[in-house]
This record gives sequence, structure tokens and C-alpha cells, in this order.
Amino acid sequence: MNPSALIAEDEPLLAQALAAELTRAWPQLQLVATVGDGASAVTRALELRPDVLFFDIRMPGLSGLEAAAELADAWPEGAPFPALVFVTAYDQYAVQAFEAPAVDYEHKPVKATRLAKTVAKLQDVLTRRGQGTQTGADGFDTTLAQLRHLLGAGQVPAAQRLKVIQASVGSAIRMVPIDEVLAFEAADKYVRVLTAGHEYLIRTPLKELLPQLDDAVFWQVHRGTVVRAEAIDSVLRDEAGKLSLALRGHPDKLPVSRLYAHLFKPM
Repeated sequence: MNPSALIAEDEPLLAQALAAELTRAWPQLQLVATVGDGASAVTRALELRPDVLFFDIRMPGLSGLEAAAELADAWPEGAPFPALVFVTAYDQYAVQAFEAPAVDYEHKPVKATRLAKTVAKLQDVLTRRGQGTQTGADGFDTTLAQLRHLLGAGQVPAAQRLKVIQASVGSAIRMVPIDEVLAFEAADKYVRVLTAGHEYLIRTPLKELLPQLDDAVFWQVHRGTVVRAEAIDSVLRDEAGKLSLALRGHPDKLPVSRLYAHLFKPM
């Protein structure tokens, strides 16, 4: 059976150009779908389970990185995760973190010489997987580690980290010390700021808050959830194997995605 691929790219001409170059570089590759946003990429990839994914970094809604993280969390247990290639027009994403068998990158506009190297890498990954010399679990674990690294890049210096959260409460602005915050949770167009006795809503997106938080103090446990590590009371596992957190001083249970499940293992 020929290998299959899905392209997620919000610019139709660039998607067509990538598809054409892939046809020349890898005639046996079957392009099963082309989508233009991150949410559609997740949905169609779960439906079609292609062998290879080409995700644009910058897309409407979910970014390519966020879509890959959400897809990894929803991917069926035990099924081989697709080999993942990011396509980017931004040099900051063309880093060594991509230079591994599970993840690669293409720089826009896609060039035949670079794509040929990527195709060779992908063919090697799929061949070794088919021969049983690389298990799906090995490749999946590598992909998860690289996604965590890429999603967590860019933390600001300690002197620039948040010391206080300024939250609107009616006509006032409540100054909430960062030391009182138990968790941040994305909710529609807002972020919930949870403390032991209160809940506040702020409009600053979680992706903008994250680089300003000390990652030794606040752990990201889900695409939309960041928790103060010292506030975690227990980690619960349901019948499906999904993890959730119980916090000290707050009744909410917060979900843990597969991407961050490695944080919670018995010592």
C-alpha cells in the first residue's frame, strides 16, 4: 500500500505548490486531503490517519504546533502517529529541534533540494516502522518530546516575569499577586485565573502569558491549562486512562493532555 499524506496550509497557492513538488519528489505518495486551518487538520487527520502530515506553522485558529499537540492528545492509543513535517516562512522555527526522525521542517517557498532530503528522511522512518525496527511508541514519544520543546520555547528573563495579574472586576482592577494564582485555564475568549478564594477573567491569551511565567513554578498540563505545581494535590486517572488534577484550595478538576502526562509518574 502506498504511503499517504495530509497537507494543512491556509494559502491555497502554497498548498498547490507543495503538492506539486511532493508529486515530483515522491510519486508513490498519495495526497489524501488538503485543509486550510488547524482545527480541520486535526479532524481530517483523525478520520484518515495518514502516514505523513505537512502542517503550516501559522494557520487560522490553531497554529500548526497547537494542531499537532491537539492531534497527539486525541490520537488512538497504539496506532502509529504520522511522521510530522512543519512548513514555515519564519526562520525562528528552522531550528535543531526539528532535525530528528519524527519531525522535520520545510522553509517557504519549498525548494526541491530541501524537500528531497525530507522525503528521504520520511521514507526511512516509514521503512523502519514497517520492518519493526522502530515501534510506533518510540516515534510517538520522540514527537511528543519535540512538540513540548517547541511549544515551550521563548520564556522571558526572570526580571521580566509576571509579578501580578491585573484583572477587571466591575469598574475596578484587582491586582492579583502571582503567588496567589493556582491555575490559568483558557475559556472561550478569556483566561480563567483561579485562586483559593476567587476566580477572575482576563483577556490576555494563555499563549502570551506562558512566556512570562516561571516554568519551574507553573506547569503547562494541557494546551489550555497551566497549574502551579505546588497547588496540585493529586493526579487522577479515569477508566479510559485520561489524567486530571485535583488542586489544593479549589474544587475544579483540571484535565492533563497526553503531551504532558510524562510530568506525573510515581517516584
